[in-house]
Amino acid sequence: MSQSALRTPPTGTDYPGKMLGIVGLVVAILANLIGLVISVIAYTQSKKAGYKNMPALIGVVVGAVFFVLTVVIGIVSTVAGLAASGLSY
Repeated sequence: MSQSALRTPPTGTDYPGKMLGIVGLVVAILANLIGLVISVIAYTQSKKAGYKNMPALIGVVVGAVFFVLTVVIGIVSTVAGLAASGLSY
Protein backbone atom coordinates (compact mmCIF):
# COMPACT_ATOMS: atom_id res chain seq x y z
CA MET A 1 0.00 0.00 0.00
CA SER A 2 1.50 3.32 -0.98
CA GLN A 3 1.93 6.24 1.39
CA SER A 4 -0.83 8.20 -0.35
CA ALA A 5 -3.30 5.32 0.02
CA LEU A 6 -3.12 5.47 3.83
CA ARG A 7 -6.10 7.21 5.31
CA THR A 8 -6.31 9.43 8.34
CA PRO A 9 -8.62 7.93 10.97
CA PRO A 10 -11.70 9.91 11.98
CA THR A 11 -11.36 11.99 15.12
CA GLY A 12 -12.07 10.08 18.30
CA THR A 13 -11.76 6.62 16.78
CA ASP A 14 -9.30 3.93 17.65
CA TYR A 15 -7.20 2.08 15.09
CA PRO A 16 -4.59 -0.69 15.29
CA GLY A 17 -1.29 0.47 16.76
CA LYS A 18 -2.58 3.80 18.09
CA MET A 19 -1.79 3.24 21.78
CA LEU A 20 1.38 1.32 20.97
CA GLY A 21 2.52 4.27 18.83
CA ILE A 22 2.10 6.68 21.73
CA VAL A 23 3.92 4.29 24.08
CA GLY A 24 6.69 3.87 21.50
CA LEU A 25 7.13 7.64 21.22
CA VAL A 26 7.45 8.10 24.98
CA VAL A 27 9.79 5.14 25.36
CA ALA A 28 11.90 6.37 22.40
CA ILE A 29 12.72 9.47 24.41
CA LEU A 30 13.70 7.51 27.53
CA ALA A 31 15.18 4.29 26.08
CA ASN A 32 15.82 4.99 22.41
CA LEU A 33 16.44 1.52 20.98
CA ILE A 34 13.47 -0.10 22.75
CA GLY A 35 11.23 2.82 21.77
CA LEU A 36 12.42 2.55 18.19
CA VAL A 37 11.42 -1.13 18.05
CA ILE A 38 8.01 -0.47 19.67
CA SER A 39 7.34 2.41 17.29
CA VAL A 40 8.24 0.32 14.24
CA ILE A 41 5.85 -2.42 15.39
CA ALA A 42 3.05 0.12 15.95
CA TYR A 43 3.65 1.79 12.60
CA THR A 44 3.60 -1.57 10.82
CA GLN A 45 0.32 -2.57 12.51
CA SER A 46 -1.33 0.70 11.50
CA LYS A 47 0.02 0.55 7.96
CA LYS A 48 -1.33 -2.99 7.49
CA ALA A 49 -4.77 -1.75 8.62
CA GLY A 50 -4.50 1.19 6.20
CA TYR A 51 -4.17 4.02 8.73
CA LYS A 52 -1.58 6.72 9.31
CA ASN A 53 0.05 6.63 12.74
CA MET A 54 1.92 9.87 13.32
CA PRO A 55 2.97 9.14 16.94
CA ALA A 56 4.57 5.89 15.78
CA LEU A 57 6.30 7.60 12.85
CA ILE A 58 7.63 10.33 15.13
CA GLY A 59 8.73 7.62 17.59
CA VAL A 60 10.70 5.90 14.82
CA VAL A 61 12.45 9.15 13.89
CA VAL A 62 13.16 10.18 17.50
CA GLY A 63 14.36 6.69 18.44
CA ALA A 64 16.67 6.49 15.43
CA VAL A 65 18.13 9.97 15.95
CA PHE A 66 18.69 9.43 19.67
CA PHE A 67 20.24 6.01 19.02
CA VAL A 68 22.70 7.47 16.50
CA LEU A 69 23.54 10.30 18.92
CA THR A 70 24.12 7.78 21.71
CA VAL A 71 26.50 5.75 19.54
CA VAL A 72 28.41 8.86 18.39
CA ILE A 73 28.71 10.20 21.94
CA GLY A 74 29.89 6.77 23.13
CA ILE A 75 32.58 6.61 20.46
CA VAL A 76 33.76 10.17 21.10
CA SER A 77 33.83 9.57 24.86
CA THR A 78 35.84 6.37 24.45
CA VAL A 79 38.37 8.00 22.15
CA ALA A 80 38.67 11.03 24.44
CA GLY A 81 39.14 8.78 27.47
CA LEU A 82 41.83 6.79 25.73
CA ALA A 83 43.59 9.96 24.58
CA ALA A 84 43.47 11.45 28.07
CA SER A 85 44.95 8.30 29.61
CA GLY A 86 47.75 8.21 27.09
CA LEU A 87 46.74 4.93 25.51
CA SER A 88 46.53 4.60 21.76
CA TYR A 89 43.68 2.81 20.06
